[in-house]
Amino acid sequence: MAEKVRDYPKLAGDILEAVGGEENIVNATRCATRLRLVLKRSKPSAKQEVNSLPGVITVVENNGQFQVVIGQHVGEVYDEFAKLVNLDTADDEDDKPKGSILNRIIATMSAVFAPFIYILAAAGILQGALILINLPFPSFADTSTYQVISFISWAPFTFLPIFIAITASRHFKSNMYIAVAATAALVSPDWATMAASIGEGNSMSFLGLPLTETTYTSSVLPPLFLVWILSYLERFLNKRIHEVVRPIIVPLISILVMVPLTLVVIGPITTLGANGIANGYNFLAEYAPWLAGAIIGAFWQVIVIFGVHWGITPLALANYDLYGRDSFQAYQTIAVIAQVGAVIGVILKAKSKEVKRIGTSAGITGIFGITEPAIYGVTLRFKKPFIIGCISGAVGAIVASFFNPFYFAYAGLPGPLTIVNGINSEYPMSIWGIVIGVAIAIVLPIILIQIFGFGEDAAEQADSTAAGKGEAKAEASAAANNEEVVYAPLNGRLLALEEVPDEVFASGAMGKGLAIEPSENKVHAPFDGTIVMLAPTKHAIGLRSMSGAEVLIHVGLDTVKLNGEPFTLHVKEGDRVKQGDVLSEFDSEAIEAAGVQTITPIIVTNPANYKEIIIDDTETTTQGNDLLTVVK
Repeated sequence: MAEKVRDYPKLAGDILEAVGGEENIVNATRCATRLRLVLKRSKPSAKQEVNSLPGVITVVENNGQFQVVIGQHVGEVYDEFAKLVNLDTADDEDDKPKGSILNRIIATMSAVFAPFIYILAAAGILQGALILINLPFPSFADTSTYQVISFISWAPFTFLPIFIAITASRHFKSNMYIAVAATAALVSPDWATMAASIGEGNSMSFLGLPLTETTYTSSVLPPLFLVWILSYLERFLNKRIHEVVRPIIVPLISILVMVPLTLVVIGPITTLGANGIANGYNFLAEYAPWLAGAIIGAFWQVIVIFGVHWGITPLALANYDLYGRDSFQAYQTIAVIAQVGAVIGVILKAKSKEVKRIGTSAGITGIFGITEPAIYGVTLRFKKPFIIGCISGAVGAIVASFFNPFYFAYAGLPGPLTIVNGINSEYPMSIWGIVIGVAIAIVLPIILIQIFGFGEDAAEQADSTAAGKGEAKAEASAAANNEEVVYAPLNGRLLALEEVPDEVFASGAMGKGLAIEPSENKVHAPFDGTIVMLAPTKHAIGLRSMSGAEVLIHVGLDTVKLNGEPFTLHVKEGDRVKQGDVLSEFDSEAIEAAGVQTITPIIVTNPANYKEIIIDDTETTTQGNDLLTVVK
């Protein structure tokens, strides 16, 4: 779980430094909880370094993106990050990682929709509020007050192409104002009138090319493809038109080309494609609704983990545009609430106040449909609650599927607050199906976690055996003293972090501590605790003590490039260890022969949880001696 952080400029700077600096950034965007970076080159140690920064929940590398999960303060961090990076200079096509077509599509969807998703969410909640008000006061729908609020709530969807033009122009690096002008023409009332006339059987054309009745309010793919193609047209024109007349000629030609091209070719084709995808899902939802519910209920949060959930947005919006309703978001809501239910189950079962505190914070954000803090801070951390949440989401969605559940207003962030979007007089059973599915999604994981527990964690399972009871007493003793000793895991000469020839460690970006120049080849446990992280290349070990101190032992500097060959691990993630247990062995001669230093930083990675970290000031140490003391 991310520690509270208010120094957003420092966090942004630390992230930038860890991923390779400004010259390694191709693009940077954000969504509700994540800073999403596209890097020219992947730095092997970046994930571990960023993951250890205070304020970072976790790091996910997927679909060509380096995703830094920060939580509710991602906006502040992104703003500071944007000040440090001039993205307009990172447009050399030869430097951009291409990746698979799927990866590039998902990255584009994320970059386009994430910046304004809260606007759509707010509009959806406003529509839900109108639904609730109309239930006890049906005459309210006839008032001008209702009409004003209604058109306010629909405005972001009506003019969705303009929102897309703004974000897509940034992503594709085209002129925003040209993109807005072109997409504004698509949602012009004059075009709507012409399209209606075509729909009534009147023939219309542009330079002899037939026009179709396709309209573009609330559309997704037509404006997206318009801006994408516009970016290439702009670059072509900018290279060939003299700079004296370029400011007026480029917009003139761009608009005259792109708007008719969209009306004649791009719009009809992309609209057909979007509707085809929506119809494919709807076919499954109509003829095997239980299967559609099971798939979405079980796997939606898995998709969220990898940050690819934005790719589904066009499907849902196409359904609202075509039919005025969508079942996907109904099932999606149940999946989201199942993770909230799993968090509640952990809160009720947990004995640790820290776990309860983290769970409460994560559960509150889940109410607003944002589940990353719940996933990374609680359910995925213990693994079992996440699986239970997915199972419960599937069960709830399957039961709901028998009631034909639909949403009738788009929910930017489906969750508890958007359940009312399922109310509709023409489908009276829809809301009941959603409510029953949601009830199952909340109650079932709570029950299952009370019965089966929530996974292996030293702080929580300490009283399950006689040995566990001893550990619990040790934990209580440490808590009572408000301090804990971190013992030396190695023999060797001590160095202050400032002396370590590595900027990341020396700057304190990874946390507070010191380093050991080892005189032996074995790494021992610095306290009683749990192994929470093992680097794939075996050179770094993360541990958590019973009272919550998190320590990273990083054997050598830049040893990640040795691919684990000089290292032998004696533990695995999740193992409980006693102070002094051998965690790993390494071949110092092989490390030095590779031109790499064996200096080993010992870092407390959650220093914000402590008032003080007292560092031993002797010149040498022996395994088992006092090294650090953390004071709460």
